[in-house]
Amino acid sequence: MSTDPTPVPPQRAAQAVDLLSRLRSELAGVSLPLGTDAAAGAVRVRDAAIAQLDDYVLPRYRSLDAPLLAVVGGSTGAGKSTLVNALVGHAVTRSGAIRPTTRQPILLHHPEDVDWFTTTRVLPNLSRTTGHRAVPGTTVPAERVGVDPDPVAINSLVLVAEPALPAGLALPAGLALLDAPDIDSIADENRRLAGQLLSAADLWIFVTTANRYADAVPWELLLDAAARDITVAVVLDRVPAGVEDEVATDLRGLLERQGLGSAGLFVVTESALDAQGMLPAGAVRPLREWLESIAGDAGSRADVARRTLNGVVRQLAEKTSVLAEAEDDQRHAATRLAGDVDSAYEQALAGVLASTQDGTLLRGEVLSRWQDFVGTGEFFRSLESGIGRLRDRITSFFRGRPAPPEDVEMAIETGLHAVLVEQAAAASEKSAQRWRQDAAGRALVTGLDPAGLPADFSDRAAAEIRGWQGDLISLIEREGAGKRTMARISALGVNGVAVTLMIVSFAATGGLLGIEVGIAGGTAVVAQKLLESIFGEDAVRRLAQRSQENLVDRITGLLQADARRFTALLDDVRDQEETDQLRSLAPELRRLAGREG
Repeated sequence: MSTDPTPVPPQRAAQAVDLLSRLRSELAGVSLPLGTDAAAGAVRVRDAAIAQLDDYVLPRYRSLDAPLLAVVGGSTGAGKSTLVNALVGHAVTRSGAIRPTTRQPILLHHPEDVDWFTTTRVLPNLSRTTGHRAVPGTTVPAERVGVDPDPVAINSLVLVAEPALPAGLALPAGLALLDAPDIDSIADENRRLAGQLLSAADLWIFVTTANRYADAVPWELLLDAAARDITVAVVLDRVPAGVEDEVATDLRGLLERQGLGSAGLFVVTESALDAQGMLPAGAVRPLREWLESIAGDAGSRADVARRTLNGVVRQLAEKTSVLAEAEDDQRHAATRLAGDVDSAYEQALAGVLASTQDGTLLRGEVLSRWQDFVGTGEFFRSLESGIGRLRDRITSFFRGRPAPPEDVEMAIETGLHAVLVEQAAAASEKSAQRWRQDAAGRALVTGLDPAGLPADFSDRAAAEIRGWQGDLISLIEREGAGKRTMARISALGVNGVAVTLMIVSFAATGGLLGIEVGIAGGTAVVAQKLLESIFGEDAVRRLAQRSQENLVDRITGLLQADARRFTALLDDVRDQEETDQLRSLAPELRRLAGREG
């Protein structure tokens, strides 16, 4: 794929850095907490994109004249280190010349390019160690640069100033070689670092062998190179004499079919190494000359850098779109999971309200305490005398009553509390069960016990019920502001009127009041008559409605707060506006790469 080799103007480079910095910030904010089908892959895409921005793209745009970095990669035993030694003309890698040890990647650079690599301009997360070629019979200690690494740690670059790099290097732009760990190493950290280094390369020197060039792992990376449009040299190493053309033709065909027809292909025949472990002098001459042609010409270096940058930026545009789609999936899943919780807690609310409206709470202990409070027999007989005379007898009737209204109040609180806890526990268990059955939510509840109610739920439920009872007292006091009404309230007591209003509230069903329904042997009839004797019929209806509304509000708030134990786990899912902001960067990236989006 051809690219414009013209150097990037400083203004455009600054604009590119601004765009890519915005992308870096957006990618850092991408959150994929739900176990959707796309999540695991999208997390890897996000992390790889951030790493590549940090390790290569932003550093390269900020220093377009920096030396090219050629990363030498390949499979275990492919001969990478021997190849690098041959390129520079003496042993500098792995085989004992460099200290500290061979597990660290070694970056060979021209002495005058040292400032480009001792800083964290490229691969900023790797510390630096300056190595020296050992003179036979002597030991040369390594000088540490930057953060002190462990001598055998792999997360450190060994920098070697190597004047024997390919001739024709022109400063300030030059060429550095980086000997990377094996891409198929048995050590996870080695494989991870190899991938990181290859992603930070301006060009790849990919080493394989005659009997392994069709392996799957190398081709995964070569296909990624094709997608990035990076400049690639493929070195076919250890080819038996006499079959060079046959093997090279087969490999060339594979490269062309996979979009890598422009890759340079260099064949190194099987050769005996000399006493220093070196290949014959001419074994890598074609590859060395190819590198010299790039390093020695500013236009060639610019072409390689621009081509690689454009390819990576195009990839970043595609990754940005993939991540935006993954965030869309997250929101859809979050909506589904939140709906499961909402449904469970709506059922709980309906269950609690049903128990307050169908007479359930007017039976058992509540009924017994209410009858003790009103004095069942005498009070029922008084109803037969008519509502007018009842009002006049309230004071004398309740003088000396045996049961205080607090007993009724406590019975109501206990009964309502039991219903609330039961319904909330059922909603919690149902929510947890639905999330465990959904791959998107399973990880959120793994290891937790969301089906169990919080330790303080019982106390909070009791506090809400007492708060509602307090609300009723305030309602009664406001309604009874007149002197005559307040005198009637005083005769029964504010608490007595309040528990009577609770009874009426629990008896209201479908807009009908207790006198029209008649529940639990006339319980609500008594309460209805008593309140009407104090406030009048219209006021009782209004008070009952307000009582119900207050109770619904408090119960709803309590259950919604408990539901937040689940829905709060969805808060990290980004909203549509944030995803749209991420998605809007994709066409800008395509334009930056020279392809309209």
